[in-house]
Amino acid sequence: MWPAIVLAVGRGLDGLKQLIRGLGTALLALLTLVAVVPTVVACLAGVGLLAVAPMARAVRAVADRERSRLARLGSDLPSPGPMPRTLRGVLTDRSLPREVGWLACHATLGFVLGLFGVLLPLIIVRDLTFVAWWKLPPSDPSATSFGVGTAHTWWQASAISAFGLVGWIAILGGVVPTLARVQSWPGRRLLVPDPSVDLSMRVVELTATRAAALDAHAIELRRIERSLHDGSQNRLVAVTVLLGAARRSLSRNPSETDGLLERAQEAAESALAELRAVSRSILPPVLADRGLAGALTGLAANSGVPCGVELDVGGRCAASVEATAYFVVAEALTNVAKHSGAHSAELSAVLRSGRLRIRVTDDGHGGADAASGSGLDGIRRRVEAHDGTLSLTSPVGGPTILAVELPCGS
Repeated sequence: MWPAIVLAVGRGLDGLKQLIRGLGTALLALLTLVAVVPTVVACLAGVGLLAVAPMARAVRAVADRERSRLARLGSDLPSPGPMPRTLRGVLTDRSLPREVGWLACHATLGFVLGLFGVLLPLIIVRDLTFVAWWKLPPSDPSATSFGVGTAHTWWQASAISAFGLVGWIAILGGVVPTLARVQSWPGRRLLVPDPSVDLSMRVVELTATRAAALDAHAIELRRIERSLHDGSQNRLVAVTVLLGAARRSLSRNPSETDGLLERAQEAAESALAELRAVSRSILPPVLADRGLAGALTGLAANSGVPCGVELDVGGRCAASVEATAYFVVAEALTNVAKHSGAHSAELSAVLRSGRLRIRVTDDGHGGADAASGSGLDGIRRRVEAHDGTLSLTSPVGGPTILAVELPCGS
């Protein structure tokens, strides 16, 4: 029960933050709308055309502020770019009509909801402290915002405050997050880039993805070459040397031949073991034998830190995607065991709507950085090569949450 209450209050507080931050852009939108309306009226009268371009730039600036706010909430809404300075360019800008529509919505609905977000904490504090001021004028105060009963004794005042606590927890957890989504909805709906802009952005994104894929491929080839050169090749050279020495010893000192052959056999076995390890790193055979779910379960079972598992990957992905998922989890759990100082970890993998979502969480000391050039950087390159996304949350003191999403093509 208590975890659910804490979770509900947490969602409510996050919703309050969004409402209050949305009030800032709503106030800017309201001020801009107040300036835009006279400009439109003047244009209808034929005397306001010179003010159209400056007003359009003001609308774009406010819309970009909202795009930045929504980006912090997880919505990727790239700006169409600077507004043209000529009247002709403004009138042909395809994003401007949607931005004006958003301006009208956010300056009215968004402003009212943001104002509610500012006033709500004050109302909550007033209601929860009812027991401290119920004797003050006016006489016979009601149960404040909920208006239930009147207080004549301290016990009644305490009951009213307790009732207010329950009521506001329900409102925080159930209503405020919805109001925050309603406030952000016009921006997510109307501030999306024009399809032509989106196509250009997609071309840039695919170009970057292709470069990442080529880099990841080159790095993987270098890793395989280094493993073969520094490991298996040296072992096989040792086998050759030992066999040559054994051949010469047959005529000179036959008693040493058996020892040399034994050493040669050990070197050959080591070379075979290293070759198997290299081949498994290219495409782990456990994926073909047990599937992705079985392979990930095995990684969790062999983790150096106790790891809980929650898997829902009934279907199959492309072999390269499953190999990348296996590598991501293996590297993540290795990092947890080596660097995090964690006592436990959790692994979840879900396959939904053609997207494979992987999440590795640990209770360590945090402070991980995906840009530090460590194994996390290798994870990022592999994920980007598949046009996937990586999200790392690791505040100092923990917990660390690594979330990866991969398109599960066939």
